[in-house]
Amino acid sequence: QKLRRLARERVDDVTIGVELKACGVQLVSVMENIDETPSGILLHGIMSSVAEFYSRNLSTEVVKGSKKKAQAGGTNNRAPIGYLNVQTPSARKPIRTVEVDPVRGPIMAWAFEAYATGDWTLRQLLEEVTDRGLDSKPGPKTPSKPLALSHLHRLLRHPYYMGMVRYKGAIYPGKHEPLVSPETWQKVQDLLAANNTAGERKREHPHYLKGTVFCGTCGSRLVVSHAKNRHGTIYEYFICLGRQQKRTGCTQQAIRIDDTE
Repeated sequence: QKLRRLARERVDDVTIGVELKACGVQLVSVMENIDETPSGILLHGIMSSVAEFYSRNLSTEVVKGSKKKAQAGGTNNRAPIGYLNVQTPSARKPIRTVEVDPVRGPIMAWAFEAYATGDWTLRQLLEEVTDRGLDSKPGPKTPSKPLALSHLHRLLRHPYYMGMVRYKGAIYPGKHEPLVSPETWQKVQDLLAANNTAGERKREHPHYLKGTVFCGTCGSRLVVSHAKNRHGTIYEYFICLGRQQKRTGCTQQAIRIDDTE
């Protein structure tokens, strides 16, 4: 093997050489003329410097190539959930592109549209997309699995879904097909920021009509609310989420659950 396979940094090469000498071992290369003679030591030092230059220059070229690809709208890394990295055989070299995942793509698009309405908490959205079949992409040795809450949060923050690629903090127009409009994506970012500040709370009020009834005045989702009077009696109501969150100016009063049924 060549000397550069031993170490890519001069300091590492010197450290290895000192340890070998302390153990009474001499380094011999079958491909390069290095030994303990003055000329051999000089050649060893030169080859070590060349190896360090090769390693650092290669890293620089890789970064330059990745930046150039991002500026041209290409995808450097693995595309996020909802997309597929596709490799097409070619005469010269394989052509790598990104396509919308026919299964996960529509679910991710729906997730953005749903959350942008303001009618869903992140936990409720996670439960719904999981029921719809959204999971992680399997790897060579790892099976697909349901998403974690933090993973879904990161996905909703990703500008890739509105057709942009991000590299080293900069954002460039991508060549891939967007799943959501920039307006919808921005609404989601505003809601995520607001909920992160206020803190999302999930109240467990199960009911068989929950999630399927909507306000006849403004169209917002009706959610279950429990009210208790001064005698401790609990009353169950459906209330308009648009009015509760003051998003629609709706005047719909709370509706008793038995009346709704």
